[in-house]
Amino acid sequence: MSHTRSLSLLLSATVLLAACSKKEEAVPAVEPAAAAPEAAAAPALTSSPAPEGAKVSFAELKDGAVVASPLLVKFAVEGIALAPAGAVEPASGHHHLVIDAELPPADAPIPADTNYLHFGKAQTEASIELTPGPHTLQLVYGNGLHVPFNPPLASEKITVNVR
Repeated sequence: MSHTRSLSLLLSATVLLAACSKKEEAVPAVEPAAAAPEAAAAPALTSSPAPEGAKVSFAELKDGAVVASPLLVKFAVEGIALAPAGAVEPASGHHHLVIDAELPPADAPIPADTNYLHFGKAQTEASIELTPGPHTLQLVYGNGLHVPFNPPLASEKITVNVR
């Protein structure tokens, strides 16, 4: 291999390595001014006023209970309508179960992961798998957009011990 060709290959490899190791800057996919007009018409993800006297609780499950897994958890609600996700109507919503976590912020949608289970089909019970040991459970009611009510409609936090 000629000296010139070797230098050329070395220079190319150096340029490629430099380009690969350079950090890429995050570029927004859409500039705010270029957002689609229909996005402006979408409902805001904000809290809905909680009806006075509305309550959310566990039916049949008590703090300190010793349980087996899977655990059938029944949800109770009074003073507010039960409606599926997407139904954005005053004084209606659906259950969310918080497992081993704190209540989510009241001004944003409730997360959806292993600690925050959504029951957007307006379910009133669920069978959940829990590992042996203590677990905290709490219900929080969200509006049709999964945002907690204001003030939040949440049950007492309870602890269950899975055997």
